[in-house]
Amino acid sequence: MQQQNRIIVLITLIVAAITTRFLPHAPNFTAVGATALFGGVLFRNNLRAFMIPAIALFASDLVLNNLVYGQYYEGFQWLTPGFAFIYGAFFITVLMGRYFTSGFKALPLIGAGLASAIVFYLLTNFGAWLGSPMYPQTFGGLIQSYVAGLPFLLNQVAGTAFYGVIMFSAAYFLTGAHKPSTVNA
Repeated sequence: MQQQNRIIVLITLIVAAITTRFLPHAPNFTAVGATALFGGVLFRNNLRAFMIPAIALFASDLVLNNLVYGQYYEGFQWLTPGFAFIYGAFFITVLMGRYFTSGFKALPLIGAGLASAIVFYLLTNFGAWLGSPMYPQTFGGLIQSYVAGLPFLLNQVAGTAFYGVIMFSAAYFLTGAHKPSTVNA
């Protein structure tokens, strides 16, 4: 893929991830996970691959935290509380796209998508338990956090699958990967 086309794809993925965070949706049913996975598959340049979830989350969080949910915070919020766990989970998703998939092969992509949602669930709920007075700092409190997060896990899996199918299918057909290759004997 040409450099200019890769830049267009990069910007498109960031815009898609941001846009789905502002559309009405079930919690965690966004394109962020799918774009992180797709970025890991598509971009061999680490900076570009990691830029997708980082820019998408940072830009949309600035608006969400300061305009939509501003009444819940004191002062301007540059980062979402627990951001390290959220960003970390999506950075791991980029790595899963890079190292655990085989281009457009469905089974590795499905596995990486499911694994990335589980990693997101485990990390972010651990972060919620660790940083929130809502859960006692005991093993029981940690389990409460994970139980409370189960609906979010299901939405994360569904969102990653839904948007992943759209992105990977479009790329599959746009790149010509669906065409059988011809070999001269």
